[in-house]
Amino acid sequence: MPPARKRTRAYDPAKIRAAVVAQFGNVRRAVGTLTPEQLALPTRLAGWTVRDLAAHVTMAVATVSRNLGRDEPAKADLTLLEWPFATAARAAGISDGTRDLAAANPDLDALFTRTEDQFTEALATAAGDRLMATRTGAMTLADLLVTRTVELVVHTDDLNAAVPGLEIPYDRQALAAATRLLADALAASAPGGATEVRVPPYAVVQCVEGPRHTRGTPPNVVETDPLTWIRLATGRLSWPDAVAQAKVAASGERADLTALLPLMS
Repeated sequence: MPPARKRTRAYDPAKIRAAVVAQFGNVRRAVGTLTPEQLALPTRLAGWTVRDLAAHVTMAVATVSRNLGRDEPAKADLTLLEWPFATAARAAGISDGTRDLAAANPDLDALFTRTEDQFTEALATAAGDRLMATRTGAMTLADLLVTRTVELVVHTDDLNAAVPGLEIPYDRQALAAATRLLADALAASAPGGATEVRVPPYAVVQCVEGPRHTRGTPPNVVETDPLTWIRLATGRLSWPDAVAQAKVAASGERADLTALLPLMS
């Protein structure tokens, strides 16, 4: 029997807006403490320094206010669960734009402040169902803001990995939304009910074709923590390395997700 079609997860618009503002603020305050030597450090994103990465964080938020200033498209053509798979095609352009932005804005504090002010002003009167003509496709403002939690959480983790002791905090709502969106994207890309993926305390999804369990402990279970899951989903960590480092617990013949990851690259 095929698995029942699941509803798309609903997100609280007010909480998502607050989460984006909070996580952007966390990054802004941390970047403001970095020395020139720290800003020049390499990151795990090939060719990007910490300065480049910090500038890119502002791009992830500025796209909201910029697109609110554009004409509204006639219809949406990108769903929230399609978004993770639509980002790879823009990677080269994003990289070039990031370096240009970093070079043009030596004062990162001013760049972050301007971006935050424009974002807050643009959102003040914008409705969640307003369509946005983003480069990956037309989607609602509410959905676009959920994708911003992924961008902000992922790049917060990148910055923390690049600068020893930085320890930028993660807003709980931002981390929860990022975890859930990427877990749901996995379930959408590998529909089925044979494997249960648990990312406590935020997400549980079933995926992968095969025998579907109806009660008790499922035969195939994957469990990990939110940041490990996000690293796996975005290619920061490979499945074999996660298993070897005991970052993932996987049991059952259909619990190997190697072929399904990463979701974003």
